[in-house]
Amino acid sequence: MTLKKYKEITVPENLEGERLDVAAAVLFPTFSRNRLQQWIEQGALRFENKIMRSRDKVFAGGEITLEERLDEEIRWYPQPMDLDILAEDNSIIIVNKPAGMVVHPAAGHKEGTLVNALLHHSPELGKIPRAGIVHRLDQDTTGLLVVAKSLEAHHSLVTQIQKKEIDRRYSAVCVGVMTGGGTINRPIGRHAANRKKMAVVTEKGKTAITHYRIARKFKHFTQINVQLETGRTHQIRVHMEYLRHPLVGDKMYGGRNKFISGTSKNLIRQISLFNRQALHAKSLSFRHPDNAQIVQFEAPLPSDLSNLLTLLEKEDLDISNLDVY
Repeated sequence: MTLKKYKEITVPENLEGERLDVAAAVLFPTFSRNRLQQWIEQGALRFENKIMRSRDKVFAGGEITLEERLDEEIRWYPQPMDLDILAEDNSIIIVNKPAGMVVHPAAGHKEGTLVNALLHHSPELGKIPRAGIVHRLDQDTTGLLVVAKSLEAHHSLVTQIQKKEIDRRYSAVCVGVMTGGGTINRPIGRHAANRKKMAVVTEKGKTAITHYRIARKFKHFTQINVQLETGRTHQIRVHMEYLRHPLVGDKMYGGRNKFISGTSKNLIRQISLFNRQALHAKSLSFRHPDNAQIVQFEAPLPSDLSNLLTLLEKEDLDISNLDVY
């Protein structure tokens, strides 16, 4: 059976202080408690958007979220694939994810995912919740992910994420010329009409905070450095759309390619070939689970993003191009 529903339920007062699995069994009576416990372990069923244990307590007014779930028949299995591993020890793996790779198996992506590759590389990850992955990147976003290789490491990293102690920084290219950096503090929730999308939602949205600084201005585009304070789904993409500076190549949040007046037809043609959002997770910093020492990792820009920046630079220097949009 395939679940394709997304549910959010507020914990009522009579469930104050109950275990998460007990509260979930009351609020989602169509599912067995065992199945709900499995989803909690996998991170599909969360409280206040946090990965928790079945025995953790909930409070009244908090929200239990059941994500759009995958086919129940999907089995996570090892699959030999190339992985760009930047660092590895007994507790963690640092992976540089390429564009096009889905992180977790799902309906429509039962194989070829990062999880499949990781299970082949380190079979012991099959005993860790969500194969040790404690944060995600969208399919077409490139860059760094940390993977826990033990339950102790998993607990440490999840705790650091919940306490906002993991520093995640990104590089992105936006449409239009931004005047300066800043902070976007706007809540994010499911889009009212399109459940596959997220949006800035005032009433039921979750707190979402994005810090951004200008790295480089081009004539019609801007490269920015982004630091996440929270980690909502599609957060950077949604917040940039909110500022009316969507990411280059973002079909979901940028709509059809939008260009400002003066953009050359040649540049429009070239950018139309960039078929993913221009977003790269470039650095990751956290306390190592073994010794609590700060460790930092960096991943260079992928070739397609570097080529895009070179294209924008060349366009700005080409003063002879008068064929404009």
